[in-house]
Amino acid sequence: MDQRTVLVIDDEQPIVEILKFNLTKEGYAVLEAYDGAAGLELAVTKNPDLILLDVMLPKMDGFEVCRKIREKSSVPIIMLTAREEEVDKVLGLELGADDYMTKPFSVRELTARVKANLRRTSIDKASGSVPDKSSIIASGDLVINMERYEVKKRDKVVDITLREFELLKFLAIQPEKIFTRESLLENVWGYEYYGDVRTVDVTVRRLREKIEDDPGMPRYIITKRGVGYYFNRA
Repeated sequence: MDQRTVLVIDDEQPIVEILKFNLTKEGYAVLEAYDGAAGLELAVTKNPDLILLDVMLPKMDGFEVCRKIREKSSVPIIMLTAREEEVDKVLGLELGADDYMTKPFSVRELTARVKANLRRTSIDKASGSVPDKSSIIASGDLVINMERYEVKKRDKVVDITLREFELLKFLAIQPEKIFTRESLLENVWGYEYYGDVRTVDVTVRRLREKIEDDPGMPRYIITKRGVGYYFNRA
């Protein structure tokens, strides 16, 4: 198996060194960048398997770096932030980050999240996580192509991230079955006891904005109040 590469973009050298030491110990190759512009260049030219991205960066902040990366790639992004404000966490997810962690964080927890994201990516590339025989699910004006990782709405391709596709796929292959947020974190994100359920809510909201005619009155991804979410196969 090829060595997986993690790009760390953070302007605090001690943090970068700690992350590099622990990730290298786990068998990953590590790329380093200490400002947003340099990090974006490495993300585009080196094509890493995962990115750890700080929010507060010189030259270009992490939100802008995330937005620009998402224009070109669906690489998993975990944002690192010293901020506690809810709006900052949600903004990162809205821009396409897969998850976030607030500093100071446990290196053990961070390593677990890196492993989980890379494990999910490996499974998806091998197409081994689809538990039904059909490679295409058609529901109303929505067509989900499992093999091509493609979603079409009224024959137009929907611009969707890998994580959004994973969530939609997981729900769609088990229509009408209600999943709690914790269950979705475990099955889609690969987190057993790590992770914040708000990550699921933001991803659902972002996905609804792309596939629903009226995100406020969804047709496909339905909320079961007090429980979780399910896919309504029209």
